[in-house]
Amino acid sequence: MTAIISRHDLRPEPSAELLAERLGTHLSKGIDSLEDSVGAAGLINSHFDTALLVLNARCVIDPQADAVETWEAVVNAMQLGSALFAMTSSSEGTVECRINGKMRTLPAVGPLSTAGAGKWLTAFWLAVICRERQRMTQLCEVPLERLRSPEGEYDEYIYHWVDTLQTYWLRRPGLVEKLTATFEASNPSVATIAPRDLLDGVLYPPINLFYHFVRKDEAGFSPALEEALKLHKAYWTMDEDRESDIDGSVALGPLAIASLAYDGKIPIDVESDYLPKYLLEHGWLGEFPT
Repeated sequence: MTAIISRHDLRPEPSAELLAERLGTHLSKGIDSLEDSVGAAGLINSHFDTALLVLNARCVIDPQADAVETWEAVVNAMQLGSALFAMTSSSEGTVECRINGKMRTLPAVGPLSTAGAGKWLTAFWLAVICRERQRMTQLCEVPLERLRSPEGEYDEYIYHWVDTLQTYWLRRPGLVEKLTATFEASNPSVATIAPRDLLDGVLYPPINLFYHFVRKDEAGFSPALEEALKLHKAYWTMDEDRESDIDGSVALGPLAIASLAYDGKIPIDVESDYLPKYLLEHGWLGEFPT
């Protein structure tokens, strides 16, 4: 029996339609000026953040992601996330990145504090959702130490988690040990930097889902996915400010892991607007260059 997890009633101010239109126009102009900007390094991070807002706004309007504008928003966010890490992979020369329908020549700028483990996870989730295997590989080849925050911004578990995902995708040895280390380091008694509600509701559920996925646990995957979405909903409805925040429109991490499971033929017996149908089932795959 399929479990249905309803999305909470999102009523952002201004409206999602107005946000998507305004931010989308601003983003397109910003992307077109990237190649001519001396501050491209800082702008690419800002544009990535804006692209995520556009994506979330589009998913409020179009929860099934069956409109071309929503797919374009997903692809733009994915391309900008990948470009951020491509630009920081070297300190010399330029990199070629396709963004918003065109190849762009962008400067290689070396490590940036903004290109850390948190942004890496978001970029990786987007590449997974878009089924961009080459970009997934490129992201997984980013050295772990380059993603460390010198200010101690993150709990140690996040680096174990990134290491686990890179190990899985690149088929390196030690996956079980690294996943075990991720579980141990994400225990609330150990992970003390991330707020407890954020850890429980948003950060930990993809780790648990991944555990069921790599074990090919068909019986356990959908219940874990259902629980992840309930926790997502609980987090984003904890107060009025969160409830109207479009960042809660999509459960990005669970969607990415569910996409891996879907492609791996694991039955997905959960339906939810937090998991846009045509993103989960790669309905737009191959329709446009990515």
